[in-house]
Amino acid sequence: MQTGLHLSIHAFKPEEWDALNPSRYPGLLHGFLSALEDSKSVGEGTGWRPLYASISDSNQLIGAIVCYLKSDSYGEYVFDWAWADAYHRHGLNYYPKCVTSVPFTPATGPRVLIREGYDKARITQQLIETLRDELADRVSSWHILFPDEESTQYIKPTGPWLERFGVQFHWFNQGFQSFDDHLATFNSKRRKEARRERRRVAEQGITFERLSGHEIDEAALETLFQCYQMTYRVRGSLGYLTREFFEYAVDRIPDSIRVAFALHRGQRIAMSLCLRDDTTLYGRYWGALYDVDCLHFETCFHQWIEDAIAEGIQRFDPGAQGEHKIARGFRPIKTQSLHWIHHEEFDDAIRHFLTRERQHIDHYFKACDDSTPFKSLENELVLKKNPS
Repeated sequence: MQTGLHLSIHAFKPEEWDALNPSRYPGLLHGFLSALEDSKSVGEGTGWRPLYASISDSNQLIGAIVCYLKSDSYGEYVFDWAWADAYHRHGLNYYPKCVTSVPFTPATGPRVLIREGYDKARITQQLIETLRDELADRVSSWHILFPDEESTQYIKPTGPWLERFGVQFHWFNQGFQSFDDHLATFNSKRRKEARRERRRVAEQGITFERLSGHEIDEAALETLFQCYQMTYRVRGSLGYLTREFFEYAVDRIPDSIRVAFALHRGQRIAMSLCLRDDTTLYGRYWGALYDVDCLHFETCFHQWIEDAIAEGIQRFDPGAQGEHKIARGFRPIKTQSLHWIHHEEFDDAIRHFLTRERQHIDHYFKACDDSTPFKSLENELVLKKNPS
């Protein structure tokens, strides 16, 4: 077996790379990664310099890890600015650091790609060792963000990783046949609120269309990008992604793209873009050209729950933050990240910090879990006995 390090996804053929990703997790498809690079959304001057570790057996690619050398902490969604500040105050350099994640995407997924039929523990160990040898004298730390359970299972035994936890809000399909089936799990108050919210959007003359990547033409692409940029302009900045990124992504991974457009009098005025794989929708980008009451909730949440039910999708991961998602049928879930800190004393200090932080995360998770809109089990039993 041979290991290697590469500076571009173009070191690999699309078909050999995607053979490592049979579920077609969108953030690690060759088309997605090449769209980031070719559009210059990552690379020199962006704060994200790609580094790919690979392992081959008889010239066949059998495993890989995607890394980025970072000169800041933007676009990661696991916040370590305080760690960087502590390094600075002690006269040490926190940057560059290494991050294994999908840029600008706080979505849980695989972080080690391994061809089926190979020893996943062994391949992971070799990839981690290759990268750690390369990074030891180059970075302060290595951060693996939002790994799924399987990746975590194989990464954790490879070294002294620190574990950090967070909370997001995901929707789960319970075999619903319609949006009304979804609402039927709500208590009466929350169900009325959700219906009133949807009705409020419709009363303002807003309709919707949902398109796959195959259906997005040049006009739709232009509106999509304008809406994306509008989200950042209201904060006085520009989006991380260039227009070329969306062009390349639509061309290269059309099956992985879903876009909902809000229309008013036939004109597209807002959009929400999701990526998808075999089981999950990943809510990514949203923007509106006009301010319309309740439009965000309808475009970003209700439309995609409706779409997931129609498409048989099992889970909807709408991204980071937002207790407001709870009232719309999303449940709190815990996320995880793994951190390797090169400096021994900082490793110890951060370990203590994470122990205290986890207590706050546990309390926050419970508070959120106690606030879901779903009927209590006791009420459900009463309703089954007395359906009227």
